[in-house]
This record gives sequence, structure tokens and C-alpha cells, in this order.
Amino acid sequence: MDRIEKVIELMRPAIQADGGDVELVEARADGTVLVRFHGACVGCPSSDITLQLGIEKNLRQHVPEVQQVCVVD
Repeated sequence: MDRIEKVIELMRPAIQADGGDVELVEARADGTVLVRFHGACVGCPSSDITLQLGIEKNLRQHVPEVQQVCVVD
């Protein structure tokens, strides 16, 4: 959980610069990470790209146990 949070903290300034934010909700034993978007990210058409090419890619690169990242409400 700590390693995941550190990676998210590194990405957070770029997300906040666009008026959004991301919160780590849960890291499951099966490698699933749950995050919640806030601000401008909610309903943004680019949030899927941010999730897949930004958050998930970076998490999987730095924390190999991560298998997927999902957004929760």
C-alpha cells in the first residue's frame, strides 16, 4: 500500500494541475488497485486515458504486484 501511495503521490501534481485529483481507496491481495477521481477528473472524457496510460502504467512499472487499476465512485 505504501509503495502504491508513493507512486500516486508522484503523479498527483500533474493531475491536480488540470483541476482534478486521485485518491487511493484500496489495494487488494489479487493485485487490483481501486482509486477514486475527484474534481475535474469526474466525468472527464480523458479520465480513461489518465487511468490506463498514466496511473495504471506507472503503478505496474513501479509495483509489479499491481495487475489492474479500477475507478470507484
